[in-house]
Amino acid sequence: MSNDASRILTQLREDHRNMMLLLEMIETEANRLYRDEAVDLDLAHDIMIYMTTYPDAVHHPKEDRLYAELKAARPDLSQGMSKISAEHRSIAEKGLELRNSIEQVVVGQAERPNAVVANALRYVDALRSHMHWEEHDLFRRVELMIRDGHDVLDKAVFVQAPDPVFGPRAEQVFARLFDRIKKAR
Repeated sequence: MSNDASRILTQLREDHRNMMLLLEMIETEANRLYRDEAVDLDLAHDIMIYMTTYPDAVHHPKEDRLYAELKAARPDLSQGMSKISAEHRSIAEKGLELRNSIEQVVVGQAERPNAVVANALRYVDALRSHMHWEEHDLFRRVELMIRDGHDVLDKAVFVQAPDPVFGPRAEQVFARLFDRIKKAR
């Protein structure tokens, strides 16, 4: 699989592996907060800055575009897939809600820890479930589209931006997060 559609699918799957690692880290911090243990809110905040910038602004639009390609090339395979964009919007909203609740705690505004925990668990559960669905349904349908010969896509219509944490060079703003990820692996 060396064509454009296959490369995009490979990149999306790599993004999912990276996001799963970050979701585990968020979940760990939420569980610590729930148990009233020491919490690294700066780490949680860095993760949510990343999650609300790269996945929401680059990764999810690529998936939306891939769905549009599937719908155009193989309408029969796109049945039941129209929920993808709505789910991406819902996940983005949950991500911003979590990011904002973490920011309130970081700057010392009164935020109930249970609200942060609840926001974190809602976000983690929603994104995990969504990625599982994509991996086991959407991406398999895209693979069928590729096998049927629709494998060269107009890359210009796909959002292109390097991953600021897992890409070829971590951006300085994410240096602390990058260091924590290296330690976690």
